[in-house]
Amino acid sequence: MARTSAVNSKKVVGVLALQGAFASHQVVLNRLSVRSHQIRTPQDLAMVDALIMPGGESTTMSKILESSELFEPIKKLVNEGMPVFGTCAGMILLASKIIDGRDDQVSLNAIDIEVQRNAYGRQLDSFEADIVIDNAESFHAVFIRAPRIIKSALTVEVLAKYNDDIVLAKQKNVMVASFHPELSSDVRVHEIFINRI
Repeated sequence: MARTSAVNSKKVVGVLALQGAFASHQVVLNRLSVRSHQIRTPQDLAMVDALIMPGGESTTMSKILESSELFEPIKKLVNEGMPVFGTCAGMILLASKIIDGRDDQVSLNAIDIEVQRNAYGRQLDSFEADIVIDNAESFHAVFIRAPRIIKSALTVEVLAKYNDDIVLAKQKNVMVASFHPELSSDVRVHEIFINRI
């Protein structure tokens, strides 16, 4: 069910704007009355209190993170406790291990999970499904070339599953989703993240 939220934050959330669905995340943040800023350079990071790493193509994003000199500054800030939310490709980039990734693909090793890229199939195999978040109401999730968490540490908190697969999880300051919450009219997943800042 779609709804608007009373969440209001004085914090600024950065949205990595190198490739992928970053604009859709900003639309959701705007609905939540949360200020956002597109992140394209290391200097942009000084303006934000948290970061969303959107979906896209994970190997491409990995290369752009390095060529734009954002990889190390983001890794440092996340290690220092900056809240970060990775969706789809963003989740892959935050994982401790990537299965079936390219040899030159890097990850931030920010959350203790192993992920498999395109685990549910290619673009044509994209699907939508209702999941239950944190034992609460149903959430209509959109999966596009979605990765699968195939292993997680005991310290990773599971927030939602699709069948037996973990699709929404958090550990310390890091939250990840296999699906695209920004493509839903429901803002609750972003609320969970914003309330952690």
